[in-house]
Amino acid sequence: MTALLDAAARLLRLLPPETAHRLTIRLLAALPPAWAGARRAEDPLLATRVFGIDFPNPVGLAAGFDKSAEVFARMPALGFGFVEIGSVTPRPQGGSPRPRLFRLVEDRAIVNRMGFNNDGLAAVAARLSAGQDGARGILGANLGKNKDSADAAADYVAGARALAPLADYLVVNVSSPNTPGLRALQGRAPLAALLAAVRGALDAVGARTPLLLKIAPDLSEADRVDIAEVALDGRVDGLIVSNTTLARPPSLRSAAAAEAGGLSGRPLLAPSTAVLADMYRLTEGRLPLIGVGGIASAEDAYAKIRAGASLVQLYTALVYQGPGLIGRIKRGLAARLRIDGFARLADAVGTAHASRSR
Repeated sequence: MTALLDAAARLLRLLPPETAHRLTIRLLAALPPAWAGARRAEDPLLATRVFGIDFPNPVGLAAGFDKSAEVFARMPALGFGFVEIGSVTPRPQGGSPRPRLFRLVEDRAIVNRMGFNNDGLAAVAARLSAGQDGARGILGANLGKNKDSADAAADYVAGARALAPLADYLVVNVSSPNTPGLRALQGRAPLAALLAAVRGALDAVGARTPLLLKIAPDLSEADRVDIAEVALDGRVDGLIVSNTTLARPPSLRSAAAAEAGGLSGRPLLAPSTAVLADMYRLTEGRLPLIGVGGIASAEDAYAKIRAGASLVQLYTALVYQGPGLIGRIKRGLAARLRIDGFARLADAVGTAHASRSR
């Protein structure tokens, strides 16, 4: 089946990007329940426990693919260890005008300015409730704010309250470049206030759902220090590093590189991994990190883990390589762990820092 899906992915690349994405969602939704419930045997070396959750493997699907929780229960059958839906806003939102999604084929990258398009909390919560059948796998819910909202904290609190009972972890996303003013919430004072409000709302209803923060790669050293200190104050259980970048490396060759929006894919690997390593250092390895940005091979995933990631996520590389990539990453990652003598994946986390300090 994976080979057929890889072939379908090649055909879908002949279509405009957003058309291809919607058709992919429809194709996955049409797969029979028996296929969706199928699980492949996992290499036990890849199993890991993070945020108090037992992950069968560390390779997850990043937010942005299944924004409105339409096919989340289908994705574990492709080999993912966990799936993150969203970003979800309280009210349905159409997002930015089209076109808003661009392939940079020569660079194996994508630029998007989607603008948090999604069906809203009510629809997403209903789908998650209907999918609570044990076959969905580990699920994260990525929370955003409506573009026209005057009270960002109220939007994130609403999302947390609605989805905490339905997800295995929650993500406060203040790092998308496509909602005006959103990234300003990463500043020390507004971030501390926002996270305190969300944490307080969860505590008030007795929800123990792990709370994560997703940050941008385009942060100054001072910004990173502030975020690390706020995170270590106990307001979050982990960080996702990182979102898309506004930067445009001079190496880009594709004409679409000039489009406005966030850049993802291969050009993001090095800068996002550098920020990941810095956040691991600044948090002294005390907070679990999820590494995302540019992963397209087992070597990329392993570099993220050694830089400090306990888990990894990908999305853009699937556009170019298809779902067969997931199995290749897992097999290659297990092989690298064995070659380097690690008895479990968790033992490899952050080891690049140890080797540099010798």
